[in-house]
Amino acid sequence: MNREQISRIAHAEHPIKSPLDDDSVRRLLERGLPRGDERVLDLGCGGAEWLLRALAMCPHLHAEGVDISEEALAQARRAASDLGVQERLVLHHQEAGDFVSSQPYDLVLSFGATHAFGGLLPTLAAARKHLAPGGRVLIGEGFWDRAPSPEAREMLGDFTDLAATVDRVVSEGWTPVHGHVSTRRELDDYEWACWGSLASWALDHPADPAGSQVLTTATTRRSEWLRVYRDTWGFVSLVLRRTPDCL
Repeated sequence: MNREQISRIAHAEHPIKSPLDDDSVRRLLERGLPRGDERVLDLGCGGAEWLLRALAMCPHLHAEGVDISEEALAQARRAASDLGVQERLVLHHQEAGDFVSSQPYDLVLSFGATHAFGGLLPTLAAARKHLAPGGRVLIGEGFWDRAPSPEAREMLGDFTDLAATVDRVVSEGWTPVHGHVSTRRELDDYEWACWGSLASWALDHPADPAGSQVLTTATTRRSEWLRVYRDTWGFVSLVLRRTPDCL
């Protein structure tokens, strides 16, 4: 079973692939979509869960998503059809970094995809190219809530603390107009959902050749979370606007 298949199973009960509950997602979208008739772009949309929720919230919204996964985009098209929003959603099968549009967007999203651009700041630089004047960026990023162990840093990456993360964003010409730091409950619920979904799938498919692999993955990832990074890693979601050069 490949990484994409494992991810699909892991997120079956938590389709937002970030440690955010439904109320937090809704509030972030409300902050990013003050009018309700915006043009929205999701760079690395996966199954387009953020876009589907935005389209369901705002009947005058139009959205586009970019992703390299044909399977995830097919899933998004089916979900859009079920919701009756397919005429307001356009999906592009390509690398997010290669996407070009003739028109700018009022909101650019990126969650769980900063790795595709090489990190937080390169992702913001990519988003800037697509942003209309006065537009907003909605982005999620991990941070170290306290000093990590070397093992945790090697496992998850070279994050900074929350204050330094926001300072880096501001230094690149962005002003945060809203933010949300995921709560302990959101962080824990996300991990339990991912590794629990994997474990349940393995137990429900004992005869499947991939069952042992999936159960081992669930067990390993759960142990890494509990023993390596649970007490040190956090997640922040930011709504950003461009800082005018005159300020």
